Amino acid sequence: MSSTSGTSLCRLAGFVVLAGLISFTVMYFWTSPLTICQSLQPTLKKKNSEKSNNSLPVAKEEKPILLLWFWPENYFFDFSDCKTFYNYDGCELTDDRSLYSNADAVLLFHKAISWDLSNLPPSPRPLFQKWIWFNVESPTNTEKKPGLENLFNLTLSYREDADIPVRLRLTTNKKAEAFEIPKKEKLICWIVSNNSPHTGVNTRNSYFHELSKHVYVHTYGKAYGTFLDYKDYYPTIASCKFYLSFENSIHKDYITEKFNGPLAAGTVPVVMGPPRRNYEKFVPGDAFIHVDDFPDPKSLAEYLKQLDMDDDAYHRYFNWRTHLSARPHLILQNQEFILAICTACDHVGRHKEYREAHDIYEWYFN
Repeated sequence: MSSTSGTSLCRLAGFVVLAGLISFTVMYFWTSPLTICQSLQPTLKKKNSEKSNNSLPVAKEEKPILLLWFWPENYFFDFSDCKTFYNYDGCELTDDRSLYSNADAVLLFHKAISWDLSNLPPSPRPLFQKWIWFNVESPTNTEKKPGLENLFNLTLSYREDADIPVRLRLTTNKKAEAFEIPKKEKLICWIVSNNSPHTGVNTRNSYFHELSKHVYVHTYGKAYGTFLDYKDYYPTIASCKFYLSFENSIHKDYITEKFNGPLAAGTVPVVMGPPRRNYEKFVPGDAFIHVDDFPDPKSLAEYLKQLDMDDDAYHRYFNWRTHLSARPHLILQNQEFILAICTACDHVGRHKEYREAHDIYEWYFN
């Protein structure tokens, strides 16, 4: 072999070795990142699938906390009733006072507040927190406890101008429906549980006393010594052509379950309370009879007896049922305040804005 051939072979061998080293280096750096990415991919996929099916996790919004500071009249109920009865589920309702500092709102029942205010929550309250004055009694039956005037920034009441008005309202039928009037066995009925003079009942009692001179009224309830079982409440009202929906005191918007009961049961309410135009804010004018429409109780008695003899005229008081419905209210004793508390929960869930404190007594009594 010549020296020239040897040199060529050496060069060729060197070139092959160098090409091999270069190829090995390129392949190493080309394949390594893919291997690393592939090893991470299953971990990332698992992490995302635990949070959401989407590419980005979705944060769950927490419900505001409404703290029930007092149980009204110690009538306890299950907080899930708000969802069950009214489909209200907008807040976290609790009576756990240890959550006070975190509560978005505190519901305070007026009748349960002591005169010296010693059983109120700690003060000063958190700046973000709302205090709700909870009172569904009329001004006649509301004690004016000193020192409460400017503690609250929300009001819960039967009043329509309250921050949180509480009322069962008529609902609109999706289509016209025929209403079957229940079978009637009695002309006039009245259920009275409380007849204490201090509640302002003198006006209605005087009117009833005069009315009963001219027409018989079937009376029920503890006030007349004949306790009516809860299961018999609606059937008894439904069996009467007319029901005396007499409020214990007369104030703006003070229209209670005494009016809703006969509407739901299929009976014509004879009302005593605020003026007729106030009732007509909530129900059609031909759904009830107002005592103010007659000069005296005797004239009312004569009209009711006339309607008893005229089916067509009586049936016209149910024309509104073609396009509207009345929902029965809850009647068990421990259910008395459920609607109000659940309505407050619904409001807190819907309204996040803050309200300044205002004088509740200036608003409520004047």
